[in-house]
Amino acid sequence: MPYHEDISILYVDDEEPNLFLFKVSFEDRYEVITSNSGEEGLKKLGEAHSKIIVVISDMRMPEMNGVEFIRKAQERFTNIGYFILTGYDYDDEIDKALKENVVHKFFTKPFKQEEIEEAIEEFRNMNPTIMR
Repeated sequence: MPYHEDISILYVDDEEPNLFLFKVSFEDRYEVITSNSGEEGLKKLGEAHSKIIVVISDMRMPEMNGVEFIRKAQERFTNIGYFILTGYDYDDEIDKALKENVVHKFFTKPFKQEEIEEAIEEFRNMNPTIMR
């Protein structure tokens, strides 16, 4: 896949190795911004929301889980695709977030790069207000 200079992704995960792995996996295709907590993720969204089109968050993090973070982010930034990436099982909270369209997709760790790229492209193509 070619590099898409118009696509920036925010990846939120409390584990540094996961942040590093995600960044190196996708930085040749997208601009990848990382954050190690929901609070920091909200701050980075505030700073760069005009260029971030997709947010991918780990589910289990201290202080604020992924769905809680996404709900807070979505209150301010509605024109973004939100995804959950977790090493744990699908649960009721994720199910509810998907049914309410708070979360667009759910991915499991270890992630499949192609699956995430397809979801990003699908979201981008379904939302004509996103820059191309």
